Amino acid sequence: MQRQEWKDQHSLTLSEQTFPILEQITAGMPGGFFIYHADGDEHLIYANQALIQIYGCESLEEFQDYTGYTFPGLVHPEDLEVTEQSIEQQIFTCSKGLDYVEYRIIRKDGAIRWIEDYGHFVHTELYGDIFYVFVEDATEKHFKAIDDAHTAQLAQERLEALEALEHETTALKLVHEILSSGMWTMEFDQQGQMVSVFWSQDFRTMIGYQDEQDFPNVLSSWSDLLHPEDHDRVLKQYYAAIDDYTGKSLYNVEYRLLTKDRGYRWFRATGKLSRRADGTPITYVGMFVDITEHKETDEKLQKQHQLLEEALEKAQRASRAKTMFLNNMSHDIRTPMNAIIGFTNLAATHLDNRELVQNYLNKIIASSNHLLSLINDVLDMSRIESGKVVINETTCNLSQVLQDLPSTIQASLKDKGLNFHLDDSALIHPYVVCDQLRLNQVLLNILSNAMKFTPAGGHISISATERPGDQAGTAIYEFCICDTGIGMAPEFIEYIFEPFERERTSTVSGIQGTGLGMSINKNLAELMHGQISVKSQKGQGSTFICSFPFCFSDAPNTQETSEPPIVQNLANWRLLLVEDNELNQEIAVTILVEAGCTVDVASDGAEAVEKVQHSADDPYDLILMDIQMPVMDGIEATKAIRALTDPKLASLPIVAITANAFEEDRQRVLSAGMNGHLGKPIDVDKLFATLQNILGGTQT
Repeated sequence: MQRQEWKDQHSLTLSEQTFPILEQITAGMPGGFFIYHADGDEHLIYANQALIQIYGCESLEEFQDYTGYTFPGLVHPEDLEVTEQSIEQQIFTCSKGLDYVEYRIIRKDGAIRWIEDYGHFVHTELYGDIFYVFVEDATEKHFKAIDDAHTAQLAQERLEALEALEHETTALKLVHEILSSGMWTMEFDQQGQMVSVFWSQDFRTMIGYQDEQDFPNVLSSWSDLLHPEDHDRVLKQYYAAIDDYTGKSLYNVEYRLLTKDRGYRWFRATGKLSRRADGTPITYVGMFVDITEHKETDEKLQKQHQLLEEALEKAQRASRAKTMFLNNMSHDIRTPMNAIIGFTNLAATHLDNRELVQNYLNKIIASSNHLLSLINDVLDMSRIESGKVVINETTCNLSQVLQDLPSTIQASLKDKGLNFHLDDSALIHPYVVCDQLRLNQVLLNILSNAMKFTPAGGHISISATERPGDQAGTAIYEFCICDTGIGMAPEFIEYIFEPFERERTSTVSGIQGTGLGMSINKNLAELMHGQISVKSQKGQGSTFICSFPFCFSDAPNTQETSEPPIVQNLANWRLLLVEDNELNQEIAVTILVEAGCTVDVASDGAEAVEKVQHSADDPYDLILMDIQMPVMDGIEATKAIRALTDPKLASLPIVAITANAFEEDRQRVLSAGMNGHLGKPIDVDKLFATLQNILGGTQT
């Protein structure tokens, strides 16, 4: 197989989003980790702090200066050629695991150390061919291996001298003495039946037992301690070696054994039988070696390799999803913007046709509202991810929440010719403690999607059921929303609740959105300790089930509901509008003046404070205050007005009119001393309702 073909079969994508994840993974590594280009000057892309310390450096800059920040700069000059040849050979063999090579390095203090290098070759779209490498300082292990090899050679020489002996017990004892391992022997009679078992004292000590009374010389002493997952496999291999009268089978197995004082530990056991001429066994001899530390090291390396692969895949998927999201958002935002600009131009050229202009304005309003919903989705997701969404629980009537839903979506149902059914008959305890606003948001989001993806003449339904909760005074409330829409493919359902995911772009489906709605729903549900699941088939509709654990609440006392205030003649109201944007000034002034108000304008907070100070003879009735402004913002201006010595001026009603429209923004302006909060774009009905609530009783 050619190298290029190998690359094509093992390609991954490494991107900027990967490195923060690599930092988290490698921060606690006992060994070094680095990534480098596999071609050119083999320049390093990344090195962790442990690698820098292995080379005797204090900082990344010092490490870069010392090594040149290239792979050849890491290797002892005498080992470089052999090392690179070994790596190249392993690439061509197409190893799927971690490639291994051992070489020397020269630390900055001049000390020579041995390094174990576990590397893996990948092809990335951003960086081309790269290696990512785990390394450990193996100096002590290297010299120990040399000593062990020498010792093993001596043992082999002595074993060869004893091969002629009928019983191999003597040879195994010799190996045991040299390697300090545990030993075992089994003796058989002429019929091949086991007649005795012997466990060495060193083996008993290895597994925490003291003597023969504590650990008898019977086979079950050992076999009863085998891990349940290893038991059958190990005994099968053990007896297979006994039953193989050809004498070719060797017993060589790894398993877990329950020790008396250290729990399960890993052992490697090897054994061989001496046999009579007819093949019947005479003696079964073998030894045990504790390999727990070796196993843990291997498992740790494999786990970190797996974590890195998963991190790379996760970063790759996130990068693809966000790229797709940006592409979709570019299209979905430009679509309503194109309608807004286009119909505005058309309206400007048909001013003499009132009916046609009104039609254009209606389409401009619809496109503007859709654009605002797209922006709100993005902002909602941002606030959820930053942990700024707070659940505010109060008593509410679930039946009333459900009954209010049709009025919210009635116009859309009628426009699309959809049938809607509501069933709340299964609610036993409708009064609960929950965040009504967020619950309503989740249900409306799902209903809105159902309406988007259900063709004209289709059916949408919502039902509520109640089952006992885990604690007294609670219940699990399930809201089931079904539609007869276009449904979803099984492979998309797996990712439907992930941010930025959409089964088809609006270009294909003709249905616009951000791909954030379901992720927002899932996060809001989890904040309310609930969950959302979905069932769907292509062409057969979808069913969403939202489950929430709510506490019961008593029904509130029946009270007379106050009628909404009737907007009176506004001609006597004198208002100060504080707004730095001239277009926003023009919009607000026009709305207020046409309603009969007298409006004065300040372009920043400092000008507003000055105007209030000079208005003692003819004070304003109320101040509409923007928040983000040059010179002095709305919060500081409010504090300055509240600090005025004239109590009448200091107590003027102040209402925020701001694009900072979230709950935390509302709390911030109220804490600063304002009397109300209105978001932008201006909702005219809410504006006048707020003015009426504050000033309705102050004018005659």
